[in-house]
Amino acid sequence: MKLPGFVTPNFITVMRLLLVPVGAYTLFKNGGNDPTWQYISWCVFFILGMSDILDGNLARSRNTITEFGKFLDPVADKVMIGTAMISLSILGRMPWWITIVILAREIGITVFRLMTINRGVIAANKGGKIKATMQNFGVGFYVLPLSPSLYWFRDGFMYIAVALTIVTGAYYVKSAFTKS
Repeated sequence: MKLPGFVTPNFITVMRLLLVPVGAYTLFKNGGNDPTWQYISWCVFFILGMSDILDGNLARSRNTITEFGKFLDPVADKVMIGTAMISLSILGRMPWWITIVILAREIGITVFRLMTINRGVIAANKGGKIKATMQNFGVGFYVLPLSPSLYWFRDGFMYIAVALTIVTGAYYVKSAFTKS
């Protein structure tokens, strides 16, 4: 697929950041309990998530990976997932403890990245990408108007995402100090 020249990976990342409020708006529409708006919200966040894949593939295919992009892309991911989680917790659809644990790790790692940037940006590894995928799917299950009979699946999926979030955070910090 041929994209216009102005559509760079960093452009897509910035657009993803700018469109996150649309996802939050759709989550709260009609009090947050309207199944139609829940599906619309899921679609918005799905598109935002897919744009993350698009910008990464585009950067690799065009050989335009930048330090700015390596830093901003994970920040955009964290803003997107954080906005969804906080919104869902405000609406009472996701437990606050999940939101707090995941966002504490994500904010902590972002601050850590800023503090250690002079050592170079540490790119996302496979574990971090799996963690992000699990978080996105897990949060997506909370956005959707699922039958209560499926809550066990939704919750189990999210518990795995929480565990991966903690483990990959510890690994990230360890790898920063062992980087040569």
